[in-house]
Amino acid sequence: VQLQASGGGLVQPGGSLNLSCAASGIIFSPSAMNWFRQAPGNQRELVASITSGYYTNYADSVKGRFTISRDNAKNTVYLQMNSLKPEDTASYLCNAVGRSRVTGPVGNYWGQGTQVTVSS
Repeated sequence: VQLQASGGGLVQPGGSLNLSCAASGIIFSPSAMNWFRQAPGNQRELVASITSGYYTNYADSVKGRFTISRDNAKNTVYLQMNSLKPEDTASYLCNAVGRSRVTGPVGNYWGQGTQVTVSS
């Protein structure tokens, strides 16, 4: 299973970024997809999640500003981030919970992070 995150960068406070995570090697549509973030010295934090049924959940700190979505035809999950704040600065990691084959076990898979820096 490979999860390739992209879309990070440097943005001014109040700006927007749209992160993407392209998945391969996993049966995507039944999988739960999550975005986590981790800043230096901090614990990894769940930012947003989306289930196979498109149910979404968000950390309180990003509610109303971030939107998670998925495109099963493209095996891709997105994180639209608006009204960014300096405290959103972190490495953002894509996570998938699902199967790599129909009869296989449910696995927990991680991609490489994409860095988001919010600074003026």
